[in-house]
Amino acid sequence: MFAQTEDAWVYFTDKPSEKQFINAPLKMLTQRSLDRRMRYNISLDFKDIPVEASYVFQIKNTEGIKILARSKWLNALHVQGSQTAISNLMKHDFVANVQFANKSLNTSTKNTTSKKIVHQNNKFEVTIDFNYGTTERQIKQLKGEILHENNFTGEGMQIAVIDAGFPNVDTFSAFERIRNNNQILGGYNFVHRDSNFYTGHSHGMTVLSTIAGSIENEFVGTAPDAEFYLFITEDAANETPLEESLWVEAAEKADSLGVDVINTSLGYTTFDNPTYNYSYEDMDGETTFISRGAEIAFSRGMIVVNSAGNEGNSNWRYISAPADANSVLSIGAVFYFGTIAPFSSYGPTFDGRIKPDVCAVGAMAFVINSAGNIAISNGTSFSSPVLTGVVACLWQAFPEKTNAEIIQLIKESAHLFLNPTEQEGYGIPDFETIFNLLNEETPELVLDHIQPFPNPVENELNFKFSTASEEVKVVIYNLLGQVVSTAIISKLHPVKDISFLAKGVYLLQLSYNEQTHIIKIIKN
Repeated sequence: MFAQTEDAWVYFTDKPSEKQFINAPLKMLTQRSLDRRMRYNISLDFKDIPVEASYVFQIKNTEGIKILARSKWLNALHVQGSQTAISNLMKHDFVANVQFANKSLNTSTKNTTSKKIVHQNNKFEVTIDFNYGTTERQIKQLKGEILHENNFTGEGMQIAVIDAGFPNVDTFSAFERIRNNNQILGGYNFVHRDSNFYTGHSHGMTVLSTIAGSIENEFVGTAPDAEFYLFITEDAANETPLEESLWVEAAEKADSLGVDVINTSLGYTTFDNPTYNYSYEDMDGETTFISRGAEIAFSRGMIVVNSAGNEGNSNWRYISAPADANSVLSIGAVFYFGTIAPFSSYGPTFDGRIKPDVCAVGAMAFVINSAGNIAISNGTSFSSPVLTGVVACLWQAFPEKTNAEIIQLIKESAHLFLNPTEQEGYGIPDFETIFNLLNEETPELVLDHIQPFPNPVENELNFKFSTASEEVKVVIYNLLGQVVSTAIISKLHPVKDISFLAKGVYLLQLSYNEQTHIIKIIKN
């Protein structure tokens, strides 16, 4: 009788070669990646160092152990073997922890009562209806055309699409423009460990079409001039924990290449082996391997955009991983007229955070289908890339903004920001509002003005009076133009409490001596 093969992650204690790599960063990252780190003041750290080669060698040469993937960010290997063989790896002093995909085999587990929900994973469940139309409505719903009209079409931005396959991207006429302009920079098939990424499930090709597709006068993606890396991490025929590890490998590769935005229209809740299934309690942004990897991707300076999931009508109902990660921009699906799609997954996360974050067209979305034709399809798989392209265009317009600032602006511009819901999150973002806000020339403060400080601010805004005026009227607006606070500030008490405001960007209108000044402030 043969022992059952298990999947597990083996975590290491350290990286003995850390100093060597820190002193030679180009051994780890491209110059473009290093330039991004410098632009956003992100230091190299322990997570950037490759997994120690000697540790990998010893694990590889352990009888009964097969290495399937590795992650430098999480300092771990994904292995397969019997429970005994994997557990025995703890005998190595450089092994810090072993985590089985079957959580019942782990020595310490969460002290929670899991609500077991059995459902059929339907991440690829999309429907093709009609062979006609234009992408105008899915771009204009987000007011992304404002960015295009101002020549921000993604040029110079790099997007990594992590998915299940990209067959016919090298042949379909809808991708001829990006092929001719050399906008496909490369890719990799992590499932088969080879460079053939024009293969696999057509899901990835269809996802890519909403960002990069182009058919003159008929179809335009949301970032038609961006550059792309195409990574296959999803084995459409199987659902295994290995796919999470492969996704993290692809995200690490994207980081090393200097990619700006990652789109992933994938999510994980259940597996072929039901002992590996996640529960809703696991959707806390900190439990799954993929969500922890996605969070690190954000910390490297990238924006990760992820579909919320198509479980709104199922017993599961909730978002999937990595849509539960705190810093991932998770996207629900709406119709072009703004109504939420019934299939779009619900939040919040198990720990109560708002998810999905925002929504875009994913019901009756125009795509290029597996036959190379324009068609209508449904799924958060498409709302995510539709938004991804517009995000890339916005960041192209304002490259000095950090990923956190861009994400926060997107949330605050959405129509439900003040009253988010479990299925729509903050709602549909308005990129015209963001563009106009960031494009405004804020008047420079000079000494004869009343100056608020600090900026960014935590809880108390102070005012420096360098004018004859004894008081100032202060009106604070959110990005939707709504008044959130009004006060009269005097020289005797030049402090305004703003602790009640949510984190984000606000406009401060100061009125005194028949003068009015508008100043942008950031509330941390």
